[in-house]
Amino acid sequence: MTDLGLLTVGRVGVDLYPQQAGPLKDVTSFGRYLGGTATNVAVGAARLGRRTAVLTKVGADGFGDYVREALSEFGVDPSYVGTSPELLTPVVFCELNPPEDPPLLFYRRPVAPDLTLTSDDVPWDLVREVPVLWVTGTGVSVEPARSTQLAMLEHRGRRRWTVLDLDWRPMFWSSPEQARPEYDPMLDLVTVVVGNRAEVEIATGTAAPELAADRLLDRGVELAMVKLGARGVLVATPDERSVVPPHRVEVVCGLGAGDAFGGALVHGLLAGWPATRIAEYANAAGALVASRLACADAMPAAAELDALLASQGVRA
Repeated sequence: MTDLGLLTVGRVGVDLYPQQAGPLKDVTSFGRYLGGTATNVAVGAARLGRRTAVLTKVGADGFGDYVREALSEFGVDPSYVGTSPELLTPVVFCELNPPEDPPLLFYRRPVAPDLTLTSDDVPWDLVREVPVLWVTGTGVSVEPARSTQLAMLEHRGRRRWTVLDLDWRPMFWSSPEQARPEYDPMLDLVTVVVGNRAEVEIATGTAAPELAADRLLDRGVELAMVKLGARGVLVATPDERSVVPPHRVEVVCGLGAGDAFGGALVHGLLAGWPATRIAEYANAAGALVASRLACADAMPAAAELDALLASQGVRA
C-alpha cells in the first residue's frame, strides 16, 4: 500500500515570468518559478494537505536540480523525477499581455524530457494502487510517452479515481485531427475528465458542453467537468448535472488557474465530496491563482479557500 494520495504524470519545467508589463521584446528581467501542468496540480493538492508525487523527467542541468528542490519545498515527493542526460529541463517564457490568457513561449526542443518516459521509468505498483492518478492529453502527443501513458492506464484498470486532464496545447500537435485519435482510447480507461470547451471538442468532436458531457458519460466516465469560462463549470455525472458559477476576481495572470482547479478537484475526490461541492471548491482555487502571479508558488492553502467561499456564503 502507498501513503500517497495522488500521482501526476507529465509536464514539469521552469516558468520565467516578466517583471515588467508589456510585450516580451521589451522585458528586461524575469522571475523564476516552478511550473508544468502535472507539477502544478501536485503542488496544489499538497498545499491542501495531500501527499503527492510527480512522475516526470528533467535534464541533467541546474534547472533540473531546482525542480527537485522546489518540489520538496512544496511538499511534493520528487522520488519519481528521472533524468534525461541528453536533454535540457524545459523553460517557458510568459508574456503578460493579455493577463487573462498570456501567450507562452516553450523551449522544449528537440523534445521535453517528460515526453521520453518509458516503461522502465514507471512505478507500476504505485500506478495501480495510488488513490488518484492524473494524466494529461499532452502526455500522448509523441512517443515514447504516448505508449507509456496508455500502458499505465491499462495497467490501472480504470480504478477510481483515474483523471484525464485534456490539456490541449496546439503547439504540441500538428493539428486537431492528429490529436483526436490519440485522445480517444484514454476515454475508455479513465473515470474523470476535465477540460474547457476547446479541449472537450478535441476529445469528443463537439464544443457544445452538454453534448460533450453526454459523450464522455457514454464512454463510462463517472465525472465530467467542462470549464465554461465566465459562465463557470458544467459538472456532469450519471445522476446529476449542474453549472457552478465562477468567482469574480481581478485577473493578474490566468496561467495556473486550471491547475489550481485540478489540485482542489483532487482534494475533493479524496475527501469523498459530492461533485458540485468539489466544483465550487475548485472554482475558488482557480480564482485565487488567477488573481496572482505564478503557478506553483500561487497555489492556495485550505484556509484561503475556506475564507473566500465563506465570504460568498458557500460552505467550504
